[in-house]
Amino acid sequence: MIYLDNAATTRTKPPAVAQAVLEALSSYGNCGRGGHEGALSAARTIYETREKLAALLGGPRADHVCFTQNSTQALNMAISGLLGPGDHVISTDWEHNSVLRPLYRLRDMGGAVDFVPADRHGRLDYGAFESLLRPETRAVVCTHASNLTGDAVDIEWVSRFAKEHGLLFLLDASQTAGVLPVDMTALDIDAVCFTGHKSLMGPQGTGGLCLREGLEIRPFAVGGTGVRSYSETQPWEYPARLEAGTLNGHGLAGLCAALDFLAETGRETIRAWEDALARRFYEAVWNLPGVTVYGDFSSPLRASIVTLNIRDLDSAEVSDELAERFDIATRPGAHCAPRLHRALGTENQGAVRFSWSWFNTEAETDAAAEAVRILAREAAEA
Repeated sequence: MIYLDNAATTRTKPPAVAQAVLEALSSYGNCGRGGHEGALSAARTIYETREKLAALLGGPRADHVCFTQNSTQALNMAISGLLGPGDHVISTDWEHNSVLRPLYRLRDMGGAVDFVPADRHGRLDYGAFESLLRPETRAVVCTHASNLTGDAVDIEWVSRFAKEHGLLFLLDASQTAGVLPVDMTALDIDAVCFTGHKSLMGPQGTGGLCLREGLEIRPFAVGGTGVRSYSETQPWEYPARLEAGTLNGHGLAGLCAALDFLAETGRETIRAWEDALARRFYEAVWNLPGVTVYGDFSSPLRASIVTLNIRDLDSAEVSDELAERFDIATRPGAHCAPRLHRALGTENQGAVRFSWSWFNTEAETDAAAEAVRILAREAAEA
């Protein structure tokens, strides 16, 4: 199979990831629940993973990396733990439902949210940030890069805007952590939410938040932490504040190994290769008759995603043809990005998303482009 659905999850992982998970399964105890070697081994690896993520994301300290199952859980923690009734939030039309639904729930609870609009080409209107400000505006919550088009938000611009107006800045780095640069300290980002199973190339079931010092998030869940067991309330120090229950130590061992691979290979090296493959594909298909490609490919900084449609064919039909006839895995449909699909005019048709990782090849990319060329020609002749 030619696997080009890496924006959903990277299927091919560095070999050390599976080995680390296997070793953890056979040797780890429960982190923070005992002083025996099994518990201590888990604790050491989990702390080492915190250190590596803080360094990668420009976080202030390792104990301000709090682990979750995925970025959706992290975003829910940040949004529900920092905001409440009466608070107004500015977000964008590029957001995934992992941002949208917590914000809609906040709205239903007495908060408010407005969205910076995207035009028919998917471009954000940065001037709208200022016009959407209210006296009760408390935060900007936005993605780093669209999971639909791959276009990247100018987070330096957003950071300046948030700082000028005294707003919290929460960043969804689901598509970018591991490949696009994020320095939360330099950019005054209050919280970066990430997942382990995409560009970080770790196992599913891993993710978290990297927090600035002084940020006070109400606990999303409460329960066992292995510390302060006689307290009736959740411990207030990080990371225990946001880590009720047993952590996925086995998955985090795999994530730790994936972070070593990223460091050894080089984030810029990985990004350059993925970007080259995505642009190679784009150049081969963007001007094919009947093919519409979405997103701005003039920007040097974007996720390795190319999303397209062929005439008026349903995106699921095209994706099925790619899978059944050409053995190519893609992602059709709405991509949990309803507002951007509406802006692009693809709400009913959906779109077919191709996305690359370090382990894809030029030959796979060319085969995918040829498959699109064949399907486009057949659609024109039908």
